[in-house]
Amino acid sequence: MSYEYYQNLAAQSLAGKKISEAEAYQILTSADVELLPLLNAAFEVRQKYTGKNVTIHIINNAQNGFCPEDCHYCAQAKSSKSNIEEYPLKSDDEILAEAKNAYEKGAHRYCMVFAGRGPSIGRTKKLADLIEKIKSQYPIEICVSAGLLNNEKAQILKNAGLDRLNHNLNTSREHYPKICTTHTYDDRLETLQAARNAGIQLCSGAIIGMGERHKDIIDVAMKLREVKAESIPVNFLMPIEGNVLDKAPDLTPEYCLRVLCLFRFLNPTAEIRVAAGREMHLRSMEVLAFYPASSLFLEGYLNTRGSHRKRTLEMIRDAGFQIVSDYSLQELIANEEKAPEQVAYDRFSRSIMKDLKDLRPAKNFNS
Repeated sequence: MSYEYYQNLAAQSLAGKKISEAEAYQILTSADVELLPLLNAAFEVRQKYTGKNVTIHIINNAQNGFCPEDCHYCAQAKSSKSNIEEYPLKSDDEILAEAKNAYEKGAHRYCMVFAGRGPSIGRTKKLADLIEKIKSQYPIEICVSAGLLNNEKAQILKNAGLDRLNHNLNTSREHYPKICTTHTYDDRLETLQAARNAGIQLCSGAIIGMGERHKDIIDVAMKLREVKAESIPVNFLMPIEGNVLDKAPDLTPEYCLRVLCLFRFLNPTAEIRVAAGREMHLRSMEVLAFYPASSLFLEGYLNTRGSHRKRTLEMIRDAGFQIVSDYSLQELIANEEKAPEQVAYDRFSRSIMKDLKDLRPAKNFNS
């Protein structure tokens, strides 16, 4: 492709124009579209809105397991036979201690995840109370993933100070019944609309590698543009033994980077997150994800470990990016050099599951 082709992609995106489905297919599949100029064009868009900033997120798996839904990619689903550490809702003190830990490790946003179909009114008020307590103590943004919500519950969370609600679309409408049968694509859209009605920012993304077609990826990227999601985590399936989807997808680093570029061109102002599976599927090309993407997770994912914190922070620094935090990169890296050794993801043994020390770092295991 000519230089003008890549310039036109960036120009369309910066002008707020939606690229065509044919152009989206080219980005994902055409050998004539070269990776480095494509990344450069995506970076031109990313830089316009976020400069060279990288936003760090840390997940708190506030409860683990006991979920009645059958999402085929999830180790907490009722359909999964994976060996996870199940526990009920953590105490307020434990959740607050983990919020403090997230802030001190450079997180701009603290993400609390609660398993289940959706919270009752009582549980929603409990979450609201937790949000208020965290906000009163730490200057950190909060994102909550709590399942299906209606307008009333979304408003309760908004009144408590919730910044973002996470509820991933995951794939296209057409492909959705192949990955979940206990709720529908429309159920998810209705939850996003309830959050929008309450004035909560939307965090909604996709999982790549679940047997979808190129069209499904394009469709979900375009739908997230339609709903104007402020934050879009792009996950790459991590196969967990016991899940319905337990086979490693055939994803190359180049394809993953093309997917990230597609999401950036279609959602120019969004915070595109290179999320779960970046270590497994991007491998030695992981650092290039910062050109289309502007955020990532530190300390791993819901049930699986990620890279060493120090390695991730050094990768950001060495690529010439900076983080959105009250702490400097050098300060955080120096703190990691004093920290106890961390067991991290090892790509040679597939995904490594978190144990209780990973999932509940604030709990005293010696008591």
